Amino acid sequence: MTPPHAPQIPVVVLAGFLGSGKTTLLNHLLRNRAGNRIGVIVNDFGAIEIDAMTVAGQVGSTVSLGNGCLCCAVDASELDTYLETLTGPAARLDVIVIEASGLAEPQELVRMLLASDNPHIRYGGLVEVVDAAEFPATRERHPEIDRHLAVADLVVLNKTDRVADTELRAVREAVGAAGGGAAVIDAAYGRIDPELLFDPVLRPDEDDSFRQLTFEDLLPEEDRAHDSHLHASYESVSFTSDVPLSPRRFMAFLDSRPAGLYRIKGFADFGAGDPGNRYALHAVGRFLRFVPQGWSRGEPRRTQLVLIGSGIDGEALHKELEGCQDAWQDATEELERSMWGVLRYVRQPDGDEA
Repeated sequence: MTPPHAPQIPVVVLAGFLGSGKTTLLNHLLRNRAGNRIGVIVNDFGAIEIDAMTVAGQVGSTVSLGNGCLCCAVDASELDTYLETLTGPAARLDVIVIEASGLAEPQELVRMLLASDNPHIRYGGLVEVVDAAEFPATRERHPEIDRHLAVADLVVLNKTDRVADTELRAVREAVGAAGGGAAVIDAAYGRIDPELLFDPVLRPDEDDSFRQLTFEDLLPEEDRAHDSHLHASYESVSFTSDVPLSPRRFMAFLDSRPAGLYRIKGFADFGAGDPGNRYALHAVGRFLRFVPQGWSRGEPRRTQLVLIGSGIDGEALHKELEGCQDAWQDATEELERSMWGVLRYVRQPDGDEA
């Protein structure tokens, strides 16, 4: 049986040009963190306000935000060093968010994360924040925004409350033409549902009746009521199957996943393809990773997946996944060969893919 894997901490890159609302969105995540302890890495030398705390050129410093969250200001060359610190057991973090400088090339940060040898992290996606009201002017001033949009996994059109419907449609079309099939969601004041980026945490060691108040507890009622409707900007599709999946068909589905499908998470059962393991699946944008995990004694053999995106067709996705089922599997050489499509997305102990 494969030894249990320690959970990896998702690292989300938050990018966007000056004035797009990155820090506002980050503050929103810190206030609505769904029980998570968040580590923030600020890749900038300027004054970055995070709620009441300001990090002003404090390169090499780590500041506690007082709610279990941490903030660092670092140079990009020190990224690996700080990721090592933030993923240590003492930090007890669940999520790490890197707020990129407004002039940074986000694909460089993504490349560094994907090349990192740190076994405690996994790529959590590149989120590009766009000021919908100023998009034409921003594009004229920074034509490289098209390059940023092309590598984004999720595009947040912020400040949509300041844009008429016809203008917003034009911005959406321009973003879609520049992008690489990323999910695009609308937002005002940086308010997005945190569950788009990370899962809620329920800590068995914390008694809810005696827990410390969090930022979200202290928000005014009207703010919490407003945030309760955030889920309307995206869709979530659940799929469960007691029939094993065909590795070949499932990989074909993943290779052709539609635009707007941002995250896939869960476990896949490939039956006779690997009877000793289920495969934990983590996909964000175009990134894909499988982690084989031994079945527990008496555990039901089934596939359980959740697909999250914007503008996706849930019924069509469900039908495609049903088409990946293979009730008549035999442990043949062909089945063994088809598992290689899965295994090439399994990270090996030396840090390379299979």
